[in-house]
Amino acid sequence: MSVEHDSDDPKTPLLPVNDPIEPLPSTPFSLKFLITLKNFYVLSGPLLCAIIFLFVRFDGPVTSRNMLAVLAWVFAWWLTEAVPMPITSIAPLFLFPLFGIASADSVAHSYMDDVITLVLGSFILVLAVERYNIHRRLALNITLRFCGDPINPPLLLLGICATTFFVSMWMHNVACAVMMMPVATGILQRLPIGPNQSKDVGNFCRAVILGVTYAAPIGGMSTLTGTGVNLILVAMWKSSFRDAKPIGFNTWFFFGFPLALLIFFALWAILCLLYLSRGSSQALSAYLDKTHLKRELDMLGKEPWPLGGMLIALWMTRSITEDIPGWGALFHGLVGDGTVSVMAATLLFIIPNKKQKGEKLMDWNECKKLPWNIILLLGAGFAIADGVQSSGLADVLSKTLDFLEQAPYLAIAPAICLVSAIITEFITSNDATATLLLPLLIQMAKTMHVHPLLLMIPGAVGSQFAFMLPTGTPSNIVGFTTGHIDIPDMIKTGLPLKIAGTAILSFLMPTLGTFVFGTNEGV
Repeated sequence: MSVEHDSDDPKTPLLPVNDPIEPLPSTPFSLKFLITLKNFYVLSGPLLCAIIFLFVRFDGPVTSRNMLAVLAWVFAWWLTEAVPMPITSIAPLFLFPLFGIASADSVAHSYMDDVITLVLGSFILVLAVERYNIHRRLALNITLRFCGDPINPPLLLLGICATTFFVSMWMHNVACAVMMMPVATGILQRLPIGPNQSKDVGNFCRAVILGVTYAAPIGGMSTLTGTGVNLILVAMWKSSFRDAKPIGFNTWFFFGFPLALLIFFALWAILCLLYLSRGSSQALSAYLDKTHLKRELDMLGKEPWPLGGMLIALWMTRSITEDIPGWGALFHGLVGDGTVSVMAATLLFIIPNKKQKGEKLMDWNECKKLPWNIILLLGAGFAIADGVQSSGLADVLSKTLDFLEQAPYLAIAPAICLVSAIITEFITSNDATATLLLPLLIQMAKTMHVHPLLLMIPGAVGSQFAFMLPTGTPSNIVGFTTGHIDIPDMIKTGLPLKIAGTAILSFLMPTLGTFVFGTNEGV
């Protein structure tokens, strides 16, 4: 008789002691099990690495060739997903020492940084938000206020999308899309479906799902914690230019929030033009009842903790301006955004939740859902940025890009943005795209004699403009799987949104970006 084991009990042995050992079923060996496309993808990484290692020669140090070989291996596995992305992300931990690029200790340090602690603490807070339905409470409040009387569909759409936008500012945009989509579909469940659904109601459903799908990544652009791409950008800037002023939470917010806000209103305008007609109000008025929404809000009870607001305030005031240093100056500049994030996360395990005696706001079992794939990918980005610099590959790349020296910035920046978006749309994730492109863009900037952020930011933000296909980002998949939208809907909305986003970014970077990041000064 087998014994059941509780995996949550720390005293449970890793291997069962009393369970009988049953032999595994065996199958005869055959070459057809080895000759598969998946195995070809697995071999492609080491094969490309070997080709570069044996046949490529640079004028620079041998380590520059070795670094290029390692990059070919890692990028091949990332692009093909031959092995899980988190496993590919830890490959530098053994590849860098074996190829003489960096010591094991120095590579391991790349995987724990202030930016990574910022992510770690933030994701614990996200899990707490999910546990106490704070996102749902916020959605119902805003929907009640924006519903209008009589119902105003453009205003209601704005309220639902604005909620998603705001929530995504403070948590990862994929987590936001996963949590907000049930809220949106819950509102749409009050509307008729199937043959009884009018064209106006169907279009409104499409607009709501598309709005939530795209508002999540757009809102994430506002803050460092909203998307992994922003964190990768900040990390590579910090590791590549150690003497330059780091990009803090509020520094990015002063640029990212106006950028995201303009793109958000472009999204709302596009959805209103494409999907909302003058007859929408009359078609919806019979199904959306304010009384029902208020009753649902009352059932959630009171908000149990104000820690999220405290965290945002601490992030925004740690370092305000050069003239107004913020509370971080009290600690002689030793604290970072990660300090605040981890401190707030720690308090969740200390403050009682006032529901059951001895129970705290958070429980460690909830933290088993932490997205280690994103954390490891960030560490890989740090390691690659350090390796490109220390191996001498950065200097080699810089020499090969001399032809860009005379290219006008106003032509290069939109092109970088579009190329980055296309790579994310058709090839790999936005995090991987940013990790692939940013080291190259740093060298392009040096060749063109422009501030690196003038190219790095369009490349990073552009990778988040994957609005046209379901496979572009996880947020797109979340929206597509609801069944309310199809690929033509995404292309019809995503294409003008991609163009609008590129135009807005290309305008703001040399204007607002110059003021916020000081790109008119040297690095």
